[in-house]
Amino acid sequence: MEKKSIVSEINIYHDVGELSPEEQLLLKRASEAREDAYAPYSRFKVGAAVQLENGAIIIGSNQENASFPSGLCAERVAIFQAGASNPGVTVKSIAIVAAPEKSDSGKPAAPCGNCRQAIYEYESKQQKPISILMMGSDGRVFKCRSIETLLPLAFNNDFLG
Repeated sequence: MEKKSIVSEINIYHDVGELSPEEQLLLKRASEAREDAYAPYSRFKVGAAVQLENGAIIIGSNQENASFPSGLCAERVAIFQAGASNPGVTVKSIAIVAAPEKSDSGKPAAPCGNCRQAIYEYESKQQKPISILMMGSDGRVFKCRSIETLLPLAFNNDFLG
């Protein structure tokens, strides 16, 4: 038998002011996108903003429908839009702002499993890490250097033969 440890490391910022101006702007754009989320069923609004290597910022928000849960998460809306509108341009980072519609006590929420896998696909394709910023309504920001921090045993094309 062999035993391995998998360790995830995140940085926790207690105030947005501790981040770089570029990261602050990305969180601001994600927060603005959150306001336009369509979440009448879960009442959990999420906004995402993707920063590209060329400086472009692409936003997305969660989009639900009556056939819940067949909507789409904010992270996938943003990263798929970035890939569709800027093919071949490296994704540097993604900011995610999430909170219940009528609450100010939300801690940062990490992307769901589907979103982690979608972000991993872009990171794998470009062979460069995508940093992840996560903020809830309590003001704290969690930051990790790569999606592999949140998805250490990711499914990739190596399994497809």
